[in-house]
Amino acid sequence: MIKSVRSNNKNFKEVHFDTGLNIILAERIRTSTDKDSRNGLGKTTLIEIIHFCLGANIKENEGLGAKELANWTFILELKLRGKDYTIYRNTTNSGIIKIEGDFSDWPIKPEYNIDEKVYFLLCKEWINLLGYLIFDLPLKKTKEKYMPTFRSLISYFIRRDVGAFQEPFKHCSQQKEWDIQANNAYLLGLNWEYASEFQIVKDKGKTLDELKKASEQGLLTGYIGSLGELEAEKVRLEAEINKIGEELKTFKVHPQYYAIQEEANKLTREIHETTNDMTLNQLVVNKYKESITEEKDISIEKVTQVYHEAGLLFSDRLINTLGDVINFHEKIIENRRDYLQTEIDRISKEIEKQKLLIEQLSNKRSDLLEILNSHGALEEYFKLQDRAITFKEQLKEINNRKTNLKKFKEGKSSLKIAKEELFQKTFRDYEERRLQIEKAIKYFDNNSKSLYSESGTLSIDPTETGYKYKVDIKRARSQGIGYMKVFCYDLTLSQLRAQYKDMPGFLIHDSTIFDGVDERQIAKALELAAFESKEKGFQYICALNSDIVPYNDFSESFKSEFDKYIKIKFTDATDDGGLLGIRF
Repeated sequence: MIKSVRSNNKNFKEVHFDTGLNIILAERIRTSTDKDSRNGLGKTTLIEIIHFCLGANIKENEGLGAKELANWTFILELKLRGKDYTIYRNTTNSGIIKIEGDFSDWPIKPEYNIDEKVYFLLCKEWINLLGYLIFDLPLKKTKEKYMPTFRSLISYFIRRDVGAFQEPFKHCSQQKEWDIQANNAYLLGLNWEYASEFQIVKDKGKTLDELKKASEQGLLTGYIGSLGELEAEKVRLEAEINKIGEELKTFKVHPQYYAIQEEANKLTREIHETTNDMTLNQLVVNKYKESITEEKDISIEKVTQVYHEAGLLFSDRLINTLGDVINFHEKIIENRRDYLQTEIDRISKEIEKQKLLIEQLSNKRSDLLEILNSHGALEEYFKLQDRAITFKEQLKEINNRKTNLKKFKEGKSSLKIAKEELFQKTFRDYEERRLQIEKAIKYFDNNSKSLYSESGTLSIDPTETGYKYKVDIKRARSQGIGYMKVFCYDLTLSQLRAQYKDMPGFLIHDSTIFDGVDERQIAKALELAAFESKEKGFQYICALNSDIVPYNDFSESFKSEFDKYIKIKFTDATDDGGLLGIRF
C-alpha cells in the first residue's frame, strides 16, 4: 500500500493516499486560457515517481532524468507486510536507495552510512528485495532461465506508457513472449515454471531450426552434412588409414638411405652415358661397314670405252699411264678397307665392353634399388606417420559430424516428445488448479458485466506452445472497449492478489485507460473499482482529467462521495499548478 509521495524540493506537491479509490485530478479553472492544458501537470509524472522509487531506471534528459530535475530526491512512503517504510531515491545518485523503517526481519539488510546517518541498499538489491516482499519471489537466482521478475510483475499494477494499455496481458509493446507467459501465469495462480519450460523448449526448437537452415545454406557443412556423404568419406578414410598402417608395420629405415639413393642415381647417369656412347659407336661401325661394301674401283676398259664413245682416241702411252694410276688407286682403296676393318674390329670390341659395363652398372643399381625398395628414409617414415595422423583427425571429424547429425535428428524427435510431455504436465496441473482458474474467470466475468450489458470472457488454455490467454467483450471493436478489457483484467489481478497480505496492495491507472471510453462505462468502472478496492482492502489510484469525469452518470450515492476520493488537484492556470510546482 502506498501512503504518500513527497520530494525534498519545496515546490513539489505532496500526495497522500488511502485504502480504496484515490483520484488524482487535473482540472481547468476559469482563469485558464485556450493555450493552457492539463497535459504535463504531473499525473503521469506521479506514476513515474512511484515506479522510480520502486527501482525503475530513468533516461537521461527525459522525464525524471531531465536536467531541471537533477538532484531531486523523491520520497515514497509505503506499507510492506504490515510495516511502514520511507524510501528515498535521488535522480542524480539513483543507484542508491535510502530506507527508513523496521527491516529487522528482512533477508537482505541495508547498510548504514555513518556520515549521513541513514540506511541504504543498492538499487539491484532493492529490486530483489521487493520481489521477495511483494511477490514472494526467491532472493537467490534459480536454475530457471525464464522466471517472473519484480519489475515485470509490478508493471501490471502500475501501467505507464501507451503501449501498456493495448493488450491486457502485455505491460509494454516490446514485451517478450516468455515474459508474457511466465508473469501472467504467476499472477493468475498457474504454474509459471511450466511457462518457463515452454520457452526453453521453444529455444531448443529455434536453435535446431537455425542449425538446419544454416546447414542447408552451406554455412555449417562441417557440422551436419549428409549422412550418406559422411559414411562414404568415413569408409575412404578408414581404408587409407589401414593402408598406411600396414606400410608403417613393414617399413624399414636404412641409416644410409640417401647415400644409397645418390649412388643409384649416379649409376643411372653412368648407364645413360655409356648407353649413349655405345649407340654412337654402333652407328660408326654401321657406317664403316657400308663404306667397305659400297666402295668399288673403275677398270681401264671402262675408261677406254667411254673415250671411244666420245670419239676420242687413247694412245698406248696414255693407256699405260692410266694403268699405273688405277693400280695406285686400288692400293689406296685396299689400304682404306684395311683401316676401316681395323676400326670396325676396335669399335666392336669397345661396344662389347660397353655392353658389359652397362650390365655391370645395371646389376649394381638393381641391388641398390632393391635396398631402397625394401627400406626407407626416416623422414619418409615420419611423413607416413603424419599422413596417418591427418587421416585419423579427418575421420574423427567425420564421426563427430555423424554424431551431430544423429543428435540433430534425435533432438528433433526428443523435442516433439518433450513438448508433448510438457503439454500433458501443464494440462494436468491446469486441471488441478481449476478452482483458482475459475475464480479468475468469475472475477473477469463480473467486472465486465458491471460495465456492459453482457459479460466478457477470460479464457486460459494450455496448448502445445504454452498458455494461451485471451479476453473478450462482445462488440469490443472500439478503442474504448479495448481499454476496458485492460481495466477488467487488471482489476481481476488485484482481486486475486488481495488474498495475499499486501501483495502488492495497489492498482494504478493513468488517464489513458479511459481514452475513448463511453462516459457511462467510465462511471461504472470508477464505482466498481471503488467498491472492490474497499471491499478487498487494496488501493485503486487513478489519474483523470476533469473534463472526462462523468458526474451525471454516477449513482447518487457515489456522486455525493466522489470529492472525498480526490487526493490532489492539479491546475493548468499557473506554472506552479502541477505536481512538480514548475514547468519546463
